[in-house]
Amino acid sequence: MKSKTYILEMFPYPSGNIHMGHVRNYVIGDISARYHKLKGDEVIHPMGWDAFGLPAENAAIQFDTHPQDWTLKNIESMKSQLQKLDLDLDWDREVATCNEDYYRHQQELFIDLYNAGLAYKKDALVNWDPVDQTVLANEQVIDGKGWRTGASVEKKVLSQWFFKITDYAEELLRDLDDLTLWPEKVKTMQRNWIGKSTGAEINFSITESDNILNIFTTRPDTIYGATFIALSVNHKMVEQLLSQDEIKKIKGDFDKIVDDKDKRGILLKIKCKHPLLDKELPVYIANFVLDNYGEGAIFGCPAHDDRDYEFAQKYSIPVIKVIECDDKELPFSGDGIVINSPMLDGLSKNDAIAKIINYFEENKIGKRSINYKIRDWGVSRQRYWGCPIPVIYYNDGSYRVLDKSELPVVLPYDVNLNGKGNALLGHEKWRKLICPKTNQTAYRETDTLDTFVDSSWYYIRFLNNKNNQPFDAKDIDSFLPVDKYIGGIEHAILHLLYSRFFMKALRDIYKLNVSEPFKQLFTQGMITHKTYKNDTDWVMPKDVALKEGKLIDIKTQTLVTEGPSEKMSKSKKNVVEPNEILDNYGIDATRIFMISDSPPDRELEWTDEGIQSSKNIINRIERYFKNKQTVISDESIKRVERYVFEIEKNILNFSLNKCVANIYTLFNALEK
Repeated sequence: MKSKTYILEMFPYPSGNIHMGHVRNYVIGDISARYHKLKGDEVIHPMGWDAFGLPAENAAIQFDTHPQDWTLKNIESMKSQLQKLDLDLDWDREVATCNEDYYRHQQELFIDLYNAGLAYKKDALVNWDPVDQTVLANEQVIDGKGWRTGASVEKKVLSQWFFKITDYAEELLRDLDDLTLWPEKVKTMQRNWIGKSTGAEINFSITESDNILNIFTTRPDTIYGATFIALSVNHKMVEQLLSQDEIKKIKGDFDKIVDDKDKRGILLKIKCKHPLLDKELPVYIANFVLDNYGEGAIFGCPAHDDRDYEFAQKYSIPVIKVIECDDKELPFSGDGIVINSPMLDGLSKNDAIAKIINYFEENKIGKRSINYKIRDWGVSRQRYWGCPIPVIYYNDGSYRVLDKSELPVVLPYDVNLNGKGNALLGHEKWRKLICPKTNQTAYRETDTLDTFVDSSWYYIRFLNNKNNQPFDAKDIDSFLPVDKYIGGIEHAILHLLYSRFFMKALRDIYKLNVSEPFKQLFTQGMITHKTYKNDTDWVMPKDVALKEGKLIDIKTQTLVTEGPSEKMSKSKKNVVEPNEILDNYGIDATRIFMISDSPPDRELEWTDEGIQSSKNIINRIERYFKNKQTVISDESIKRVERYVFEIEKNILNFSLNKCVANIYTLFNALEK
């Protein structure tokens, strides 16, 4: 019986041209696929296109075309380029997420997620990218900037659709231990993002009020050292105390802070009662309190926390030591014996935490609690080029998620793209309809789904892209998880975490037997190239020449300065076009160079010498078999057998640079 092997590379966004990073990714997968086919395995090795998204919409606006036309044209171009590489891909399984026969099934999955309580809508404070004019998930905000535009992200309250990924937080964390064939770095990044913390929730009563602040802490043993309370600017209590203009001004001031050590606070006109002592604590809005840590509120213990200490020093807040240490060590955040804490004196950290939590629970002023940093996945996007969400709204504000019989909700082609916001809002003919169930006037949801939804289940659709259902359970149980999944580490959180959530959610909804989408994950390194610049602009490597010992720009004959090797990028023009390399050096030399000069999980620097060396080994192999007339000796046969053993081991370990070294070793011996 044939073994079944599923090999998959992260599918590309159809930008119009493949780059050398694509080439390296797909060559690695191609080697694995060919190996398993030679072993007699039944191999699935498909290809598709992550075809929705803002880049297509923005390009269409820029070039006065349509996102669909731009995307399909780019798919045609990139498919042609990939086929030039002679990759062993199953094009019969090809999918494009912008095609109706893909996204109609995604709409079915949305309905099932909704009916299972895993998709819901709520008013929420969301991340707003002012340039792309759309909401971003927490994972798409990097250091306060939009992941695509680099614009400073704003906070807005909007009614949005969410997927309940937090229901799976513990399982997503726990199952990382079973992913033994994943890079440890990726698993660490996911653990940190899920951010499990064990501690206590403590109720702090607001004086002269019935209101309570619910504060989560991992160090309840330091409660006697609490000297202030700090809130996130987005905490619900802040909205009750300040006007929107005041809050907006504070946010603006906080956004201007570039130094993490610059702690800023706004003293509020309320105080909190200490839960154990007869004293009141001042309450501040502070720039270092995270929205997603508990409810966005902390108690400050300056003696035993770096940030609290810096804040207390700045605002002359008392520092009370409650863990035994030298005063010179403050702030001291390590373990130690508890002091200055009547109920806990003399206890170790863990014993003190256990005792104080029991006291909180017995006196109903707190409880043991687990907190996760991860928040539910916001999937609404206020742009046109995406999968329509199958929901309609009535004039009274209520809504209905459509039945599957009412699908697909087809994205209209005739839209007016002006570059600002969502073109679907202005398409009255598409939006407005008569609900077949109620006979009332209704309006379609104009938000579309985040493109990471598209890529969270494409590995399932590849199993049978002709199926009239999203998938066949037998196919999933037979072929999943993907045996070898290859792609960049930049997807460690966004794509990979979302895909894991999707697989677990679908498992529970459809009673499947698979819990993880990808068995083995291999993250290939970037392709780098030296950068070149003249007085005014970056210069492409092909336009640089050495003349009389100096680098010049061939086009302008001006001097060029050579910079360090960096990841190939169009912005710095340090790119090498695959077509140019294929034409000059051939497919085989290009493929060998992609794996020859460094381990595939590390950066590969592109050099002319490197690609020429790969061409040379191809020539040696061709010459050897063309000129060989004599019978191969028994000793040579043994060498070949050793070579086969070594190269098989290296292919299975993704040590593909060692495979090239095996080839050199073999031919050095054979040529003698």
